[in-house]
This record gives sequence, C-alpha cells and structure tokens, in this order.
Amino acid sequence: MAQPIERDRSGGERQSPEGPGSHPSRRSPIDLVHLARQTAGDTQLETEVLGLLVIQIERVRPVIEAATEAERSRLAHALKGACRNLGAFRLADAAEGLELAPNKPAAMAELLAELERTGRFARGLVAR
Repeated sequence: MAQPIERDRSGGERQSPEGPGSHPSRRSPIDLVHLARQTAGDTQLETEVLGLLVIQIERVRPVIEAATEAERSRLAHALKGACRNLGAFRLADAAEGLELAPNKPAAMAELLAELERTGRFARGLVAR
C-alpha cells in the first residue's frame, strides 16, 4: 500500500536545502503544497489523486500521439485543466502549448517529455 506524502508540522513540504526564500514546490513536476491545499491535507486522498494522475498519463500518451489535430487540442485542453487542479503546473503548461499548436512537433515533444517527468515523479510518490 502507498505511504502518505511526508509533510512538516505545518502541512507543507519538508524544508529544501535551498533555503527558506526559495519555492521548490513550483520547480518540481507536481507542486505538493498546492496538492495539499486542494486535498485539505488529506494524505490518503493525495496518494489516490496521484495514482489517478499516473493512470491518466499512461493512457493519454498513445491516444494523443495518434489523435487528429482537433482531437489533440481537445485532449490537451482536458489534460491542462486536470493538471492545474492538482498542481502539475509544468505539465499543464506543456498541454496548453499543444492545445494552442496541435500541429507543432516541438509542442508535442515538450508535452511527451513533461508527461514522462511528471509520471515518473508521481509514481515515485505513490510507491512510497
């Protein structure tokens, strides 16, 4: 069974070695502080949401690669919204890039790379 995400006493992430002035959660594939706010600090719910994200990432990749431009734009739009809700802001931004330019190979490459990064990160959290 998955272990809850570790938090400090205030409900935030453990302090980064980069110092208190940094905002490391925004640089990670998933902003865990945002996720904690969205789930009201319920670590079991966080783990469940992350598991669902992993499933969505695994399923969307082959579908979005095979989609027409119009379908790709719609899929990217839906992915963008889901990712912003849970704090996967970099993936949401990449999805928005593909939504706006569904025929651009660079936008597709950026989305696929971010799907991989975010999926790996989320799987690591769920597996704890």
